[in-house]
This record gives sequence, C-alpha cells and structure tokens, in this order.
Amino acid sequence: MFPLFETLSEELRKELEEYDDLTAALLARRGVTTSTEAEAFLSPSYNDHLDDPMLIKDMPKAVERIVQAINSGERIAVWSDYDCDGIPGGVVLHDFFKKINANFCNYIPHRHHEGFGLNNGGIDTLKIDGVSLIITVDCGIADVASVAYANSLGIDVIVTDHHLPGETLPEAFAIVDPKQEGETYSYRDFCGGGLAWKLVTALIGLETSEAKPSFKGRELIKDGWEKWLLDMAGLSTIADMVPLTGENRVIAKYGLMVMRKSQRIGFQKLCKVARVDQRTMTEDDVGFMIAPRVNAASRMGDAIDAFRLFTTEDGTEADMLAKKLEATNRSRRASSAAVTKRVHERLEERKEQGIPVQDVIVMGDPEWRPGLLGLVANSVAEEYQRPVFLWGREGSNILKGSCRAGRPDVHLLKLMQAVPADTFIDFGGHRASGGFSVQEDAIHSLEERLNTAYATMSMAELDEQEQADGELAISSATPQFLKILDRLAPFGMGNPKPTFVLREVLIDELSWFGKTEEHLRIRVSPVGLEFETKSIEGITFYAKRQLGKAIDSLEKGKNTTLLVTLERDTFTRGQPVRLRIVSIGGY
Repeated sequence: MFPLFETLSEELRKELEEYDDLTAALLARRGVTTSTEAEAFLSPSYNDHLDDPMLIKDMPKAVERIVQAINSGERIAVWSDYDCDGIPGGVVLHDFFKKINANFCNYIPHRHHEGFGLNNGGIDTLKIDGVSLIITVDCGIADVASVAYANSLGIDVIVTDHHLPGETLPEAFAIVDPKQEGETYSYRDFCGGGLAWKLVTALIGLETSEAKPSFKGRELIKDGWEKWLLDMAGLSTIADMVPLTGENRVIAKYGLMVMRKSQRIGFQKLCKVARVDQRTMTEDDVGFMIAPRVNAASRMGDAIDAFRLFTTEDGTEADMLAKKLEATNRSRRASSAAVTKRVHERLEERKEQGIPVQDVIVMGDPEWRPGLLGLVANSVAEEYQRPVFLWGREGSNILKGSCRAGRPDVHLLKLMQAVPADTFIDFGGHRASGGFSVQEDAIHSLEERLNTAYATMSMAELDEQEQADGELAISSATPQFLKILDRLAPFGMGNPKPTFVLREVLIDELSWFGKTEEHLRIRVSPVGLEFETKSIEGITFYAKRQLGKAIDSLEKGKNTTLLVTLERDTFTRGQPVRLRIVSIGGY
C-alpha cells in the first residue's frame, strides 16, 4: 500500500504561490512552508546561506591554537577516520596546510590493526615525529582516554567531530562538535568532512567575516580559494548520508559543481575507472559509484591509498591508485557476496534441521571482516524482512559487527538497549542500522538475548512507511516533468527523491540482466487507454534484495501497481526518462 500525502491547505498554497502546484506540494511535504525557506531550499546560496564558522562553539579557540602552531612552526598532525567522510575531510586540511607551507602530516589509523578513533600507539608514533598538536577529523569525541594520553605527552588535541558526545567529554584543547551541549550555532548536522571544511573557512575567514585570522602563508590564499575544497567536503557530505538540509545543502550543491570540474587528478582517474561522467555527475554517482570505492580501501586494505589518490599531483601515481581502488572494490564485492552466500547456506542448514528462522537473525564467524558486514546485513535483512546482526573479528579478541532492521517498525537502537547490560561492550546507531562489539565469551548467548528482547518489545508505529508524493500517469513522465523535480536536487537524507504511484499499468516486457542476472528491467504501458500507446522503461538493481517477495507477482502481460522515482537514462541516446522501481503493490 502506498498512502498519498494530503493536498496543501489554502493558506500554505498562498504562502508558496510563486511556485507551480507540484513544486509547492513537494516543498511542503519536506517541511518547507515559507517563501523564505523555499528560496533557500531551491536556490542555496554560498554567500547567503552559510553562517560564520567562528560562531560554532570552541571554533575561535581552535583557530587561535592552530594559528599559533602555524606561526611557530610546530608539527601538526591531522588524524582522520578511515571512511569516505574522514578521508576527504583529512584531504581538506591537507590541502590547506600544504597551500600555506605549514609543518604538518596526516595520520589515518589502519582499520583492522588500530580500529576507529585515536589510539595510544598512533599517538606514540606522532610524538616521535615531533607532533605537538593533533587535529581530529570525524573522530575523537569518544576518545577520552587517548586524549588524556596525548596530553600526558605534551600534545594538544583539537577534536572536530560530528558524532554524539558521551557523558564524559575528552579534555581536549578545543572541541568543535555542533552536537555538544551548549552549542548555539544555527546548523548542527554537518558530517566530519563538512566540519573540517568549516574549520578551514574559519582559518581563512570568509568574505562575509569581519576579521580574517593572520598566519604565515596567508598571502598565498586568494579570496574564494576554499571553494575548490568543496569537492572533498561535498563528497563527505553526500557519502556520509547526513541530512541534505540547511548548510549541508549548500555544501552538497556546490560540492557537486566543483566535482564536475575538479582538476584533482586522482578524482578524475577515479571517475574514469568507475565509469562515471565527471561532467554530469550526480549525488547518485557519488553515493553508489565513488564512495564505495573510497570505503573499500579501508575495508579490504589501507585507507591511505584513497587519501594518496586525492592528494597526489602525479598522473601516473593517480592512475595506479585509482586502478588499485577499483580492484579492491571488486574484491570487496566478491568477499561480501561470499559472506552473503555463507549466511544463506547456514540458514538453509538450520531449516533442514527443523530450526525455524528466528525473529532476529544473528550469525558470525571470526574470519569475517566487520567492515563488510553492514553490506551483507542490509541484503539479508531486506530479503528476510527482519533484524539481522552479523559479527566478525577485527584485530583483537573483541568481536565487532553490524546490524540492520529489515522492517520499518523495528527500532534497532531500542532493541540493543533492551538486552541485559553485559551483552555488548558498546553499541550505537539509529532506527534502521547500527554497529556493536561483543566480548568473545558473550557471543554464544547473543542470539538468544536479542530474540528474548525482541519478543518483549512492542513494535513502533509504522510512521515511516512508504508514502507517495502523488499519482503519475505514464504520459506525464516527461523530461519537462523531470526538470521540475530536479530543482529539489541534490537528494538524500532529509530530502528524499519524490516518489509516485503508477496504478494498474501493463507489463509489456520483463527481463533480467547483469553478471548473475540480478537486475530487473521492465517496460510498462497504460491500461484501458487504446489511444495512448506510450510505454516507459523501469529498472531495479539487485531486484530480489530491493523488492523482496513482491517481485514474484511480476509477469509479462499482467497488470501491476508501482511506486517509483524518475531519472534520466544516461546510457541511452537522448537520455530518456525512465522509472526506478521502489516497491510493488496495490493502492
């Protein structure tokens, strides 16, 4: 079932009167209810819709300490996370410090050997290198002990992070985290890379700033230079799936503009091996093509390869690193597929033994890499329509894993909170996905404890069920219609792609494609309108995983009702409009 949103009230329609009916309705359904908000949403402005970064809590303190370090020639270390948020964020600060000839280095911990965040071994390495100031990117807010250790060695730490703080904050020199208590800044949903870019703009001083900090090398930075760093800040913002609202919308929009014409040789090479047209790339290209290759570096090898790709100025090295990331990503897909296959085999083995599939599927293997398990858990959860918890081992006796809800009425964080307190070492996440770690001697009871907790929970209201923005006739799926929808791009969290119901359409063609025929292509036409012969193509990648058992209802010559989004088919001449199938069902 695809419920439709209600039509706009007369008062709201008047407030958005300068926009056509469709645009006004789409804006209102995304919480945009005034003409001022609409202007900011549809036309995010670099000059008008970015607030002064010096207003972020502790930002002036952080800037003052960094300027002091630059001017005195101190050795500065940028310590960033190993994913497609931390890596580009580290590149942003790398480019800034390199531009002004500062004394600095970048440090990215090895995912499998060091784990997430600051660690004492890495701090020791930096101390030997002469570092006296560490700036974190996308990590640090939870590293109370490690920050204290750095302080004991005479190293100051500036934390820039966007994760929720715990009960105890690290005793850092400065903490730049808009989610900390006492923050008054106008926008607080930055990702790590976006926050690193805000730090650079604070150091440089935007054109709208009253004062511009002074430091050695300041004369090397021309007004507006920081805009070229938006390719990395935009990459982080889109890849990390933070809400594309407020300032993030500005960063994502201008980030895509810079990405399309970026002179960064490594980015150009990565687009080439990923078969992405850099000149016309979209947020989908970033999310589904670029980000997975960057993330594959740490999941299957070393994140430093992705960092070097984005910072090198050597074309030969960039070509080699881009091809290495492409090969690594293929290896990641193969490894994920192997784990997924093994999960299904074990579930079948249980069935043969008369053991039913549990309400919460829990499975693991010390040989499985935790960095791959989010992808596998997502696939299994969608197929079985239930929570899935998968675990593996990562460089210690601690077992780590990922979980996915599989159903809109399950809140994973609440589920993990409902088990006995000694079950997890730590856990985190939100309604649909999360991560956890478990002591080895506790893993044997994890499935029982989660299923017991699940049985005692009352399921949440289905307030996140799929809702369509409206109904659509095939004849209305035109380039002109898509152009109206494009005004709301870039799409992402907080601004989903508009969805539409196509009622009772006829399936004219149905075929499978891909290496293992995992993708679905159909062609549908209207029913009962003989004079209207137009048909349109619809497509779904990894169809069985995305559409579940509903896919069995599709058959050539039969009618169906679809929930879809619209897109351009960039691989076909003329780039016709096609459907991306979201769900199958009745209304």
